[in-house]
Amino acid sequence: MTAAGAPAPRPDPVDGVFRAALRGMLALLAALTVLGVGVGYAVAGTPGVWGALIGVGLALVFSGTTVVSMLVTSGSSPTKMAAVVLGAWLGKFVVLIAVLAVLRGQDFYSRGVLAAVLIAGVIGSAALDLRAVNAGRVPYVTPPGD
Repeated sequence: MTAAGAPAPRPDPVDGVFRAALRGMLALLAALTVLGVGVGYAVAGTPGVWGALIGVGLALVFSGTTVVSMLVTSGSSPTKMAAVVLGAWLGKFVVLIAVLAVLRGQDFYSRGVLAAVLIAGVIGSAALDLRAVNAGRVPYVTPPGD
């Protein structure tokens, strides 16, 4: 009960699903940073470290923009949510193209390590998103009075 005697609002179960996906993604990328930097250094030295860090950064942009845009717009109309998610999708591809264009002629990073870390981060994040959605308890209907 709140101070005015009204029942406290219930948390939105959809937000819980998005928060679980965000927590899983951040944990995955933290672990991938440690593992990727270690393996990258073992495989390619300092360029492997840079490749791993760039790969994790790009994976964060790819995976994070989707989850955050869904979390921010979860209470909005479907049209607004779709517009924000589409805008985020287009934005992340612009960022990817810009980063790859800047990195094209550079040799300070390992392309193989970058690709491996980026692929592992994006696929792993998608799997964690699926797990969060499958484990989420979102009702099909809202009981009267809620």
